[in-house]
Amino acid sequence: MANYAKSTTTKYPFFLLLTSLFVLILIVSKPVSSQNCGCGSDFCCSQYGYCGQTNEYCGYGCREGPCQGEEPLGRKTGGGVGDAVSLEGTVTPEFFNSILSQARDDCAGKGFYSHDAFIAAANSYSVFGSSISKREIAAFFAHVTLETDFMCYIEEINGPAKAENYCDREKTDFPCAQGKGYYGRGPIQFSWNYNYGLCGRDFNENLLDFPEKVAQDPVLAFKTAFWFWTTYVRGNFNQGFGATIRAINSRECSGGDTAAVNKRIGYFRDYCVKLGVETEDNLSC
Repeated sequence: MANYAKSTTTKYPFFLLLTSLFVLILIVSKPVSSQNCGCGSDFCCSQYGYCGQTNEYCGYGCREGPCQGEEPLGRKTGGGVGDAVSLEGTVTPEFFNSILSQARDDCAGKGFYSHDAFIAAANSYSVFGSSISKREIAAFFAHVTLETDFMCYIEEINGPAKAENYCDREKTDFPCAQGKGYYGRGPIQFSWNYNYGLCGRDFNENLLDFPEKVAQDPVLAFKTAFWFWTTYVRGNFNQGFGATIRAINSRECSGGDTAAVNKRIGYFRDYCVKLGVETEDNLSC
């Protein structure tokens, strides 16, 4: 038996090489649609849920595996900056309401956003609060404050009139539903059809056909904000607060709205003081 195996290997080395390469290609290119991928130990899970070994998979947005340069997306330890704290113990009703109380009395958000909804969402989407730092909490609420004017707005001002601006028809995996708008909603003003599609898939919610749910359910609204943060923002936080501004609104960083950038920085500084933590460097983008 040993002699037979040896002679076969010698006779068909090129055939065996091709077979091995073919199997390897299949393994590398195999897509995985689940959020956690389940890739092999030598493969990266991309931000879109596929396994691979190139920069497209292991670079920006990498979720797990041998990601390049940073910890896997969605598994950052507080953005890599600061000591981990209890989210519920840090975002107390007093801290939360100190922001909400600054909204106008006639704001729709005052009857929508609440500390209870925030905590319920955090418990439902634990990846946001796991190993989070005070500085990252301050950064998150700084952006929420700017985006919603102290949690005054549930939906983007004149959102329906801007609906067409938020439909990217090149994202064919998440086609825009007729008559639906994917303008900003919720604490982080969650927008774009592909974000509604990706987030809805992860939450098992049909947000492409029913994007209005984000403005109807405060727990879901906070969860979309957490999802957006862990998917697009958290991976930049170890570069400083300015990098999170660019991740949320790059137009502001290109001179489109310097006043908004300064407001975000001001809120961040304020919340860092309230939470007893230093702001560190690189505040502006």
